[in-house]
Amino acid sequence: MTNEIIEKLKQASDNLLMLSESEYPFEVFLWAGQTQETLTNQKLLQLTGHQQDTPVETVDLDYFFRNCAQEKDWYDETQIENVQKFQSLVKALKDNLTNIKVYRLGKVNIDVYIVGQTPSKELAVISTKVVET
Repeated sequence: MTNEIIEKLKQASDNLLMLSESEYPFEVFLWAGQTQETLTNQKLLQLTGHQQDTPVETVDLDYFFRNCAQEKDWYDETQIENVQKFQSLVKALKDNLTNIKVYRLGKVNIDVYIVGQTPSKELAVISTKVVET
């Protein structure tokens, strides 16, 4: 079941780039042995290899994708296709995971971890980067 969820998330994020001041792909993986209860900010920094004083911000999933998954009147065909892909990714996350949190680590070059719980209580993760100056 968990492998199926990981595969669905990989398919939904395949060939999709997170757009900010740069473009980064998404990586999907499982944090085996971790649960929502044990995932403190300190544990998150440790798991991701960040310094313990790295700033951690938590945002809502819809807020995080607000600029990617909302169609605008002036979008061309390619941009509309991208919006639909991001909407599919958000749907795949919401359909397969619970307690989804988006963690933003750092400033300017920000590592992003979208973490959600599978039905078997394991943590599935989609990571990417955003650049904000």
